[in-house]
Amino acid sequence: MADERKLQRDREFHAEALRWLPEVTRFALSLTRDESDADDLVQETYLKAYEAWDTYTPGTECRGWLFTICRHSFYRRRLREERQVTCDDPELEALAAVAVHASARQGGYADLFARFDLSEAIDRAIAALPEAFRDVVLLVDVNDQSYEAAADTLDVPVGTVRSRLFRARRLLQEALIDHARDAGLVRAQTDAGANRHES
Repeated sequence: MADERKLQRDREFHAEALRWLPEVTRFALSLTRDESDADDLVQETYLKAYEAWDTYTPGTECRGWLFTICRHSFYRRRLREERQVTCDDPELEALAAVAVHASARQGGYADLFARFDLSEAIDRAIAALPEAFRDVVLLVDVNDQSYEAAADTLDVPVGTVRSRLFRARRLLQEALIDHARDAGLVRAQTDAGANRHES
């Protein structure tokens, strides 16, 4: 009897959870910005999901549930790494913390965004966003989650997701307009205003 329940559980897990593997992998890659780390994170996510499968409510948003597990695993892992970088010398500790932070950011989103055919300017603009804004952009705009699913993943109200996304998109727009001006693709506002007054 116990073997039958385990087989049924395995079938349900396979049908419900494994179909989201590509999306969970993309999400993990957007968090880690490193393929090897993303693979480890996905493996950890699915292991935890399998162990907690009895807590999953069939018919609810499995992808959001998996994203939540992935996100929490990522932040727990990051906290462990940051805690390991300690010593008695405050200067060395500060340098080590900067090195950990820099290595976490090294590589950016290049591999992920290459799949979405996004330019380096967008890559840099998203990477420069504050973490709370970057998370909603990655969930809603990159991973195509609904506001509700993103809210569940981030454990915030839907209104907070909408607000952060609005502000994130505005920051992205400003960054990309600055990039376009720097690249000479659009005129600076002062030039455009002067030309209107001349006509």
